[in-house]
Amino acid sequence: MDRAAAGALRWAPVVGALLGVAAGGVLIGCTALGVPAAGLLAVGFLALVTRGMHVDGLADTADGLGCYGPPARALAVMREGGVGAFAVVALVVALGTQAAALAALSAHPAVAVAATTLAAATGRAGFAWCARRGVPAARPGGLGATVAGSQPSWVAPLWWATLAVAGIAVVPGRPWQGPLAVAVAAALVIALSAHTHRRFGGMTGDVLGAANEVAVTAALAVLAA
Repeated sequence: MDRAAAGALRWAPVVGALLGVAAGGVLIGCTALGVPAAGLLAVGFLALVTRGMHVDGLADTADGLGCYGPPARALAVMREGGVGAFAVVALVVALGTQAAALAALSAHPAVAVAATTLAAATGRAGFAWCARRGVPAARPGGLGATVAGSQPSWVAPLWWATLAVAGIAVVPGRPWQGPLAVAVAAALVIALSAHTHRRFGGMTGDVLGAANEVAVTAALAVLAA
């Protein structure tokens, strides 16, 4: 089970790319039909097909980081299942930014699909960084304990480099924009991983979800600029 989970984490960007293509299709289809809030619907589609795991991870991580007290207190807050003020703000900012960026991209269908694909793949590339060797599980049990420390430290940088190269072709006339989007997303994931490692004493499954949402938000924002 641990080996299968580690392998799935390593190849998560491929799954992300497929989901990004599908979300891009939803965006373009809704836009063509004149459906209002097409960007928001595409964001909702991504949350639906992932059963809300990533947005839930972002919410729990935000509440954990926002509370006072030692790591045990932060982890207890994350396990409670409620939604605090920090979670609400994080979700509104992240999902709102994603929806707005997708709406801006929807005027150019090919670019929109390519951008959504790149952002979704980039979001999941961060999984390998959060679960790299040397980062322990913050608590026993759960997805975090299953995959913590399972990824060689080169896996995430290799994915980011590959996606940055692919990103050159995403925005016609702006070959720098795709690589910049990947670079910004990667930098934020690295910072988030360092902070959660320090704050929680390791990584959890919620941190993986938070890393994905932060990276997707950043990538889409840069691509839509």
